[in-house]
Amino acid sequence: QVQLVESGGGLVQPGGSLRLSCAASRSISSIYIMGWYRQAPGKQRELVAHIRSSGTTYYTDSVKGRFTISRDNAKNTVYLQMNSLEPEDTAVYYCTANGGDWGQGTQVTVSS
Repeated sequence: QVQLVESGGGLVQPGGSLRLSCAASRSISSIYIMGWYRQAPGKQRELVAHIRSSGTTYYTDSVKGRFTISRDNAKNTVYLQMNSLEPEDTAVYYCTANGGDWGQGTQVTVSS
């Protein structure tokens, strides 16, 4: 098991950027897959991006070219850089490890 704490959410205007951080309680290099999910009001939780220990990444179509998932193993932290944000990106964003451990979530609101 690993404990995860997200941070970096907030209110941003359309076209703006945010960087979310996910701090893990142990080395993330030993975790097979880490990902970011999001859940908007009235919608199902969806996978936004994930990164495997091999370095392979995945992005849902709606964020390709705008979001980047990365990791800093020395800091036991995974990031989600979000650029060109749109109102449709508004959601609570969650960090996951191996699809089982979840953080508490951080709110991202994109609005004028």
